[in-house]
Amino acid sequence: MFDSFVHLGNAFLSLATPTSLFYVAAATFFGIVIGALPGLTATMGIALLTTLTYKLPAEQAILVLIGCYVGAIYGGSRTAILLNIPGTPANAATTLDGFPLARAGRGGEAMGLATASSTLGTFVGVFALAVVAPMLAEFALGFGSYEYFWLAIFGIIIAGQMTAFNDPLKGWIAGVLGLLVAMVGQDGIHAHARFTFGSTELAGGIALIPALVGAFGFAEVLTVLSEKKAEIASRTIGKVRPSLSQLWKYKRTIGRSGLIGTGVGIVPGVGEDIGAWVSYAAARRSSPEKEEFGKGSLEGLVAAETGNNAAIPGALIPALTLAVPGSAPAAVLLAAMFLHGIRPGPTIMLEQPQFVFGVVWMVVFATVAMGVFGLLLARPLLLVLRIPRERLMPVVFVLCVIGPYAITQRLFDVWVMLAFGVLGFLLRKMNYPMAPLVLGIILGDLLDKNLRRALLLSDGDFSPFFTRPVSMILCGITVFMLLVALAPVRRSAGRLVSMAFGR
Repeated sequence: MFDSFVHLGNAFLSLATPTSLFYVAAATFFGIVIGALPGLTATMGIALLTTLTYKLPAEQAILVLIGCYVGAIYGGSRTAILLNIPGTPANAATTLDGFPLARAGRGGEAMGLATASSTLGTFVGVFALAVVAPMLAEFALGFGSYEYFWLAIFGIIIAGQMTAFNDPLKGWIAGVLGLLVAMVGQDGIHAHARFTFGSTELAGGIALIPALVGAFGFAEVLTVLSEKKAEIASRTIGKVRPSLSQLWKYKRTIGRSGLIGTGVGIVPGVGEDIGAWVSYAAARRSSPEKEEFGKGSLEGLVAAETGNNAAIPGALIPALTLAVPGSAPAAVLLAAMFLHGIRPGPTIMLEQPQFVFGVVWMVVFATVAMGVFGLLLARPLLLVLRIPRERLMPVVFVLCVIGPYAITQRLFDVWVMLAFGVLGFLLRKMNYPMAPLVLGIILGDLLDKNLRRALLLSDGDFSPFFTRPVSMILCGITVFMLLVALAPVRRSAGRLVSMAFGR
């Protein structure tokens, strides 16, 4: 415990410099702008910034990316409230009550309350990050190849199910597609070329950053240009700063949504949008004013914005301690860590403990900057929403091309970006979620190496996958989640319950 406080203090001193504070302020403001612009997501912003921070020292580069992450998830609430368009997928639940409040002339009140809720929700998640991450890393030291294999499978199953409620099969297909993409290139054990078709470019595999920029950047450009432009609900926003009495009134909602959002964020591949929806549903279920939800409920707005921002630190917990991202933006952040020589995983608390506590302070600094910018720049940021998308999208496309090329100076990476952009656009039109696809690319290497390593250790025997205690538990949970998502199984279970209780 004492060592943790020492590392926490040293991490604060290393980050509390004028240069770092300038970086976090600029990156958070950039993130808010990215989130506020329809069609630009947190994942895309982090992916683009990753290519621009390549020359920075590792700690400052991750600080910039976390600032963008926190700012973008919050910034999407501006668009959700004023345009009825979620600036990022995490703000979809915010539109239900935010836009009706803006139409009623209470847009400023809604944005102020969203800012305060986002700030408090992130702080709940930060506390969990500081407490849970070291314990999870210590627990994960006992993981072997068998456990990591099931962890990768579990991540794909849960991500597919949670991001495609109506049709989990589509989520699983997207996840498996990501796994197949990860198999392209030389394998990580014997360097044997797979699925390269004689191409020397493909022998190096599909790089993560070009694939992410394409799936979330170029695909967003194509999606936005295919949709109609929205109008701002109200030009006058009124008072922005929320009162303490208002926040105190919703203290239980903030606390509950903060815990829910953090818990959802920890689940691999699920992300901030699910954190918002689950928090919103829980608030509606326990509220005495259920009929107000969806018509301009302040409580519903608070629940959604607290839940999605609390999921940010939650998503960083598995990314740091298991090298498994909790969300799509965390996946890009994880890739950036590897790019800068940081090795997330169970051994990080042994090799780089100060970095873990440094991430805690990075999120704190970014959250403070988010709260200050959110309250002081509410009216100036409205000008951002008036930028014609016909002028904005070509700039985004140029950044999508420059970013992947700048890392390796390979034209092949630009073609990868374009291919994944078209693929992502087509998949979205068919209602396939992108998060499982990205998670599949991230986890593909983990799954492949650990499956083959485990079979080498057991001399081809599959039984340890099902007999080791932790492996058995992960296997059971994975199978249970898979069965629960199937409609025939749910109907049969419902009939059995009804018969058991004599209904």
